[in-house]
Amino acid sequence: MTGAALDGTAVRLERVRFATPRGVELVRGVDLAIARGETLVLVGRSGSGKTTLLKLVNALLQATSGRIEVLGRNQTDWDPIRLRRQIGYVIQEVGLFPHLTVERNVGVVPRLEGWETGRIRSRAREMLALVGLEPDRFAERYPAELSGGQRQRVGVARALAADPPLLLLDEPFGALDPLTRTEIQLEFRALQAKLGKTMVFVTHDVREAIVLGDRIALVRDGVLHRVAAARDFLAADDPEIDAYRRSVEPL
Repeated sequence: MTGAALDGTAVRLERVRFATPRGVELVRGVDLAIARGETLVLVGRSGSGKTTLLKLVNALLQATSGRIEVLGRNQTDWDPIRLRRQIGYVIQEVGLFPHLTVERNVGVVPRLEGWETGRIRSRAREMLALVGLEPDRFAERYPAELSGGQRQRVGVARALAADPPLLLLDEPFGALDPLTRTEIQLEFRALQAKLGKTMVFVTHDVREAIVLGDRIALVRDGVLHRVAAARDFLAADDPEIDAYRRSVEPL
């Protein structure tokens, strides 16, 4: 089955552990199941293991022990390149190629997949329109000619271009000014509802987590400290969550 496990689970981690070559444990015994079409948001302090978890799912890092299942297959059964082409990956720095136009940036993965040129162009322009960038205005621009918010939209368009069933997003809006960030959060929430993709989203902003997430997972010292529905997250009786609750209360 393409796009999800037969039981409706898109990603499953079982007793996953990751340690550096020097033996420092960054992820410790994580068990987690992410449903097809769900948006799970990872929150936690810097260094807690959030980005490491994303990289483990994407096979950019190999688990020291445990089992990871992605899109219905044991990760070890995937060719890593084929796996990554099933996953849209969006990061804060965007990572656009500065020498390529916006249209060519969006079409990178379809080109690698051998799509015909006309189909790539059509898909790139469709994705630009989807993220709120008028293709006739933006397709031929270069990344340096865009604002931060526009570059971030191009990054999302590129991640969606080959229609991957799974998106991993690592603080994609963290570098934006507050007004632009709020605007893109609302656009992204509408995009989620329209596309129905499985998403794992890392953020330090608990407001963003509540707006975008179906569930929120608090990562602490490499462990999933608590996982809750987004609407219930701040209600938990927990000292760590108390700190997040204070961060969203008016001064």
